[in-house]
Order: sequence, then structure tokens, then C-alpha cells
Amino acid sequence: MRFYSEYYLVKGFLFLTKLLPNRTVYALCKAILKAFFTLDKRRRTLTLKNLHYAYPEKSDDEIFTIAQKAYESVAITLAETLLMYNDKLDIDGAIANRDEILIQFRHYFEDKNRGKLLITGHFSNWELLAHFFGKSGYPIKNIARVGKNKLVDKNIVQGFRGKYGNRNIPKKNAIISIVKTLKAGLQVSILFDQKAGIHNSVETLFFAQPVLTVDVIAQLKLKYNPLILPTFIVRLPDGRYNIVIQEPIDYIAEEESDISAKITHITQRYNDTLEAMIRTYPEQWFWMHDRWRIAK
Repeated sequence: MRFYSEYYLVKGFLFLTKLLPNRTVYALCKAILKAFFTLDKRRRTLTLKNLHYAYPEKSDDEIFTIAQKAYESVAITLAETLLMYNDKLDIDGAIANRDEILIQFRHYFEDKNRGKLLITGHFSNWELLAHFFGKSGYPIKNIARVGKNKLVDKNIVQGFRGKYGNRNIPKKNAIISIVKTLKAGLQVSILFDQKAGIHNSVETLFFAQPVLTVDVIAQLKLKYNPLILPTFIVRLPDGRYNIVIQEPIDYIAEEESDISAKITHITQRYNDTLEAMIRTYPEQWFWMHDRWRIAK
């Protein structure tokens, strides 16, 4: 019964945001996230704790300010996701460096002789990033968890994320689909910034703190040699975005002879790349997630 209630609540909210002017949707989402920041003490405390882990040199006031801006960033992402669902957001117009990035798309993604593995995180508007890929003719397969509410996941989330040809691959048993996609010379995207379980992970550092990080990207690199492309979307002061595709990471830890050490060192390199982007735009990362669980 709870799943049905949640499902119809989400449907109702989507319908409401379809009727409202875009500016009202932004204002509503900002008000909701501001209320969460104020009222949800557990999540606010976790966010502040994470920021203290990452920036021990910053004052409490500085940490609090970043946390507030991070919640506002999530509010903007939520608003734009709702608008995209209802076809009320100009996706092409939202990308400030569209012409430049389409040149990079052609450079990297029209070669079908080598698979492409995009590594990214819950940074800025990651849903817009995926939609722009698909809409531009370069659909990607996204590795994602299946939502707890299967009604919402099946009838809302899957359709939304597949609107432009992208496809979600459930994390469970995803490896076969990933390998097939890479062998076909196509694109797979992995958001690798969430906490990992003990299995299929290695201990690395993230902001100088120990974390478990999924090791599948390093394993795929060593076995199939896909092009590893750190890919991010950065929100600009005017509300538009730049898509950033960094130079491919070809590092395979040749200095190490032990396979486990290789995987750990390669995975650390990926963590370092994500950390550098977050340090540049700290307010645009999803600090509400319990990333440093093993450090406690």
C-alpha cells in the first residue's frame, strides 16, 4: 500500500510541476530543499560531517555555507529534472559549450573500434548530462541501482531516463551488459562516487580519508582497455552548463606487478580525478551521501 501511495504522490507532483511556470518550479524546489536542510537534522549533520572530513582546515561557518549551497544545487537539479520529465526544459539551450562539446562527441564516440567508459559522479545535474548525450545521438548505458519503489522505478524513472535512447542497467549482474556494450564500441557511464560494499571494492583515499570504492572500472580497464573518460557537467553562474570531458586516463599502474595493487592504484587515480573536480566546485557535489562510512 505504501508503494502505491508513494507512486501516486510522485505522479501528482509531476503533474503539478507540468502546470506551474518554470520559475515557480525552481522556487518550489528551493523551498523544499531549504526545509529539508532545516528540519532533517540527521541528513544535515551527515552533510556537515562529510564536509569536515573533506575540508578540516575550513571553519564551521565556511562548512555551513558550502552545505547550504549544496542543498540549493540539489534543488536546482531536482527542478530541472522535473522540467525535463515534462519536456519544459530546453536541453540544447542549457549547454553553454554545446558546439564545442559536440566536436568532442564526434571525436570520441564515432569510433566504434573501442568501447568508452565514462566515469562521473552525483555532481551538478548528472541527469541533464545523460539526457544531452542521448539527445545528441550518442546514447549511453547507465549503471544504476533499482529504486526501492518498483512502481516508481518502472513507470516513471525508467521511461524518463530512456527518453532519448539511454538505458539503465541494474547494478546487480550488470557486468555482462557492460562488456557487450564496450565490445560494440559504445558508451557506458558509471557514477562511482557512492559508498561501496566490502565485495567488489578496494580501499582508497578520498579527500585524504579512507573509503571503499568499486573496483570494476579498473578491472575493465585492465581486461578490455576501454577509453576511460572523466565526464562532468558544471553549472555556471548564469544557470547554464558546461560539459567537461577530460583527457582519457590510460594509467594501468605498470609500476606494480601484483594485480591487486594495480587495481587499487588505478582506482585511486579515478578517485583523485573526481576529487579534483569537487574541490573546484564543492557546492555542486552531493555531500548528503554517507561516502566515508568506513572512516567512522
